[in-house]
Amino acid sequence: MARNGKTVQAARAVALVADVLAAILVLWILMDLLDANRANDLVQFVRDVARWLAGWSHDLFTFDDAWARVVAGYGLAAVVYLAVGHSVANRLRR
Repeated sequence: MARNGKTVQAARAVALVADVLAAILVLWILMDLLDANRANDLVQFVRDVARWLAGWSHDLFTFDDAWARVVAGYGLAAVVYLAVGHSVANRLRR
């Protein structure tokens, strides 16, 4: 398949969306680890979006420490979004 402008743009858009989704998840991991104020509107928004994005991996692991569950559950979701998003983007570029 020949690379045309539209497929290159679509590949960039897919990669960008994957990056943004992963960034939201990583941001929530950092906020949780740094014990961000949960009453803050921004923290609540990031937590809600991250929980929705990681709904399938949230509490997937049962570590004793809460921080380990957050890093593993939300981190796994971030890695999967990056891997799948960039794989699709690379496939579009071919």
